[in-house]
Amino acid sequence: MVIALSPSRSNAAEFDHYAQLPENQALLLEFVAGEIIQKMPSNPFSAYIAGRFILFFGMYLLQNPIGYVTASEGGFMIGDDRYAPDMAFVRYARQAMPVKRGYNPIAPDLAVEVISDSDNAQEWRTLVLKISHYLAAGVVVLVVETTERQIEVHTPGQPPRILGIQDSFDGGDLLPGFTLQLTDIFPPELTVSNES
Repeated sequence: MVIALSPSRSNAAEFDHYAQLPENQALLLEFVAGEIIQKMPSNPFSAYIAGRFILFFGMYLLQNPIGYVTASEGGFMIGDDRYAPDMAFVRYARQAMPVKRGYNPIAPDLAVEVISDSDNAQEWRTLVLKISHYLAAGVVVLVVETTERQIEVHTPGQPPRILGIQDSFDGGDLLPGFTLQLTDIFPPELTVSNES
């Protein structure tokens, strides 16, 4: 879930100062098209799905050490904006390690954005802006729709693709040999009995 904080437009320098204030350092903040946005805890299921992306990308990178992944606490500079994707991947060829303070000064190679509330108009409006800015920065974006159990794949210079539950995501040249089955991201819901 996202909440707009700034009633008036800001610039990137003002945002960076605001984000570094001691009282704001524990907040998960984004700066999208001049607006300061606080990402709020959404729901455990969305966090679970984001965690599965980190798990599967992480397992691939243990066997193929070509880069690193970050969780939502690792923000990135996307032009003059500041984003905190639910997961991001950066190739070592572009950056050996992320910065230890502030927002990473480079855009990731790939970003995963998990939609936490498909009925939240503010979240959708923000996401549309973010996708256009990600693409302009050369970022592949995976938009994860948990309700529909599908992923929109946005690749710079290509039309978006929608992957359904029976499909798989292929890492292509960016992640050679990486294949992610959507059934691994969206496993069947388990029924847990409360009986002893």
